[in-house]
Amino acid sequence: MLGYLDAVLLLPGLIWLVIRLMPAPVLQQCRAQADLWIKPKGSKPTSRIGAVLIVAVWIGASLALWHGWIRPWLAA
Repeated sequence: MLGYLDAVLLLPGLIWLVIRLMPAPVLQQCRAQADLWIKPKGSKPTSRIGAVLIVAVWIGASLALWHGWIRPWLAA
């Protein structure tokens, strides 16, 4: 529960801080690049390969946890 609370409070604050500390020309350039990307595509960039990779990592970590710690504990 504390991890979620930490993420809810800490991440928005750090994002705000980074935006505030970023030089104005860099922020304008990044926003212009984002506008150039969104106008012809009509949507934000997505990556199906990235999503599959993240799901695969979570499944692998879950299986490793199951076989290495949970299953032996249940058998004991």
